[in-house]
Amino acid sequence: MVVVLVSTSFPIPSGVRFQKNGEAEVACALALLQDLVGQLGRRFLDVLVGDALYLQAPFVKEVERLGLVWAFTLKENQPELLREAERCTQQSPAGVQAESDREIEYWHLPEVAWPVADRQVGVVKTVRIERQRRVMVSEKDAHRTKGKTAMSQQSTNFYATNFELGSISPLFIHQLSRSRWRIDTEVFQTITTDCHLKHPAVHQTTALVILTMIRFLAYTLSLVFYQRQVRSHARRKCETFHEFAKRLAYWFVALSPNTS
Repeated sequence: MVVVLVSTSFPIPSGVRFQKNGEAEVACALALLQDLVGQLGRRFLDVLVGDALYLQAPFVKEVERLGLVWAFTLKENQPELLREAERCTQQSPAGVQAESDREIEYWHLPEVAWPVADRQVGVVKTVRIERQRRVMVSEKDAHRTKGKTAMSQQSTNFYATNFELGSISPLFIHQLSRSRWRIDTEVFQTITTDCHLKHPAVHQTTALVILTMIRFLAYTLSLVFYQRQVRSHARRKCETFHEFAKRLAYWFVALSPNTS
């Protein structure tokens, strides 16, 4: 279980915890949050975002006891809340944000009944319409021709939250909740692919915790150094973090006394 800061210019892992035998993922996440709040306080934690798994009454209650604001994806695992949100968003959207390649319609419900938790929560619904041009191949008289066709792709999302928007646009919750995908695309993929987190040697019982912590620490320190010392001082186009990491690895190999 990992807590990652995603509101910064680059995502930074701030806490790691291993699930114990028989411990559920949500319980592990709560224990990690309690450790972070106890050790670091609230200075690094503003709004907690997560997928639908964490939208559970006991977890939400404990998160609020820690003084945290939260926004979680709303899906079928909370059927009553989802049905009520769907029923209340059948009318025209509260607003539309149009961009060059997409359009986002949004609804905001400040108070929706959540029967399981015996309380009210805020709900934001968004419908995102992506405009794309895809290559299509057509065949006529044994000849194939390629051409680009305009297409649109629509996706609908619901988010539940205890965040009081006030004058802030409901799109903030949409943007905030989608920011957690940076954990998968920028953190986990890098650690598993380039840092070999899934290498068989890592999964030896005696080495699992130590090697994983070393990888997370090395990744975090390298990332911060790259962003704050390399990229920030570059006078021309800077190499990517992956290229920088590879160069560091080659330097270590070159300096190794065992290399010929």
